[in-house]
Amino acid sequence: MEIDIDQIIYWEWGFLKLNATLLFSWMVMLFMVGISMVITRNLTSKTGMSRGQALLESLVVLIEDQIEEATGEKAEKYLPFISTLFLFIVVSNTISVIPGFHAPTASLSTTAALALCVFVAVPVFGITTAGLKNYLRYYIEPTPLMLPFNIIGELSRTLALAIRLFGNIMSGSLIVAILLSLTPLFFPVVMQAFGLLIGVIQAYVFAILALVYVASAGRIRKHKNQSESNNNYSNHQTT
Repeated sequence: MEIDIDQIIYWEWGFLKLNATLLFSWMVMLFMVGISMVITRNLTSKTGMSRGQALLESLVVLIEDQIEEATGEKAEKYLPFISTLFLFIVVSNTISVIPGFHAPTASLSTTAALALCVFVAVPVFGITTAGLKNYLRYYIEPTPLMLPFNIIGELSRTLALAIRLFGNIMSGSLIVAILLSLTPLFFPVVMQAFGLLIGVIQAYVFAILALVYVASAGRIRKHKNQSESNNNYSNHQTT
């Protein structure tokens, strides 16, 4: 059993290579798009909806509830990005139970790409909500000396997201491989079931952390407005 799926090459032509990471990442994306197209093809608001639509709506409501509980805000702003992250990671983590398939998230390049998406999304949500000036000002508050520390904090949490997801999924594959060589009947089945649970949990943890990061960036204006209101109130009282 190969542990580093980046080294599994299916097709090569010159400097172009198709490895397991690329292949199964695209397979996950195509699978998600195909399922979405099939389920949403005949949407209805009546009671006689299909099982697929009912399942999809239940999943959307569940994700919305989790977003609103974590942020205290309406979920519409964060739902597309967070739900896409969560569903992609869930499918990627669980695809390895199919013989011959490899989890794309067992590759550091995939988890790094997902973490990079979060890294880019944080300033996008922050600037959209607070404005460019207020968002950039956040990095030098309460003193400009905090600028390098805030930048290091952004980079370190992005690295932590990538390493955490990669380490948990790769270690699960490694444990299954070891048990398969020692006891090829019972324990690998148990560990595969346990791996499914871990895969869902890791997808939830990644999505929640991403949500916390982007939501905290969007609250800069709120805190700034509260501070300005308090200052105006204090000035009024003094006057």
